Amino acid sequence: MPLKVKILSINRGGKLIQEERKVGSKGQVIIPKAMRKALKIELGSKVLFKLEGDEIILKRYFDAVAVFERIAKSGKSVSKIDPHAAYEEELEERYKRALSGR
Repeated sequence: MPLKVKILSINRGGKLIQEERKVGSKGQVIIPKAMRKALKIELGSKVLFKLEGDEIILKRYFDAVAVFERIAKSGKSVSKIDPHAAYEEELEERYKRALSGR
């Protein structure tokens, strides 16, 4: 006999969304479309399961490192800055401002 699962979610309007789903033979549960949309869960998205007492919490997995890697790969290449030259330029600018302030 398949197990029934109650899925609870609060949408952005503050309303509680609740749906009941059956667990399949492999332990799979389909996340309702409205909830996938609200959490921006798409094909290939990662989710995180957390067990709290007798409840399972499902969260959209956010991998900050992967986001930064994707941004870095898609953006323009940034040239390296010579720290010593930048330091010297900053000192020179400060010195000029100090002299002009006299």
